[in-house]
Formats: sequence, C-alpha cells, structure tokens
Amino acid sequence: MTTTSRLSFRVPPDTEHRLRAAAAATGQSLTNLVISAADARAKEVLASHTLVPADFDQLIAALDATVTPNDALRAVARRPRRVKQA
Repeated sequence: MTTTSRLSFRVPPDTEHRLRAAAAATGQSLTNLVISAADARAKEVLASHTLVPADFDQLIAALDATVTPNDALRAVARRPRRVKQA
C-alpha cells in the first residue's frame, strides 16, 4: 500500500488502549488495523447508499444480450401460466 495522504484524529484513552490491544492481538500495526477497519466500514456504508450497483453495466449487457432458446427454455415457455395476466 502506497500512502499519499495523512489523517489525524483524537480518540478517548480507552479506545486507544482497545485499538492497540487489537492490533497486537492480530499482529498488525495500529495504523494497518485502523485503516483496514475504517476502509471496510466505508465500503459497507457506500454500498448501502449507492443507487447504482458496481456491476450495473454487466447487468445491462446481460439484459441486452440476444438469447438463443434451448430445449429447456422452450419447454418452460410451453408450460401453462399459473397467474393470469390482466
């Protein structure tokens, strides 16, 4: 990981002790522990607040793709519908 930016923030003493203990328990530096946890949380938040999924282009391409019917698809298409269309 190449670092090009710096963040600086204050934490309560009990939080610092807990973070240092967790870093030591996992064999990571305090910096790596905090960055990996914060980055994972940021990705979760952004994913839940993003209206267009990251693979939206793949979805559109799949929907636009020409489908060649095979025997299984033809068989399903011949089945009677369970729900009547209005």
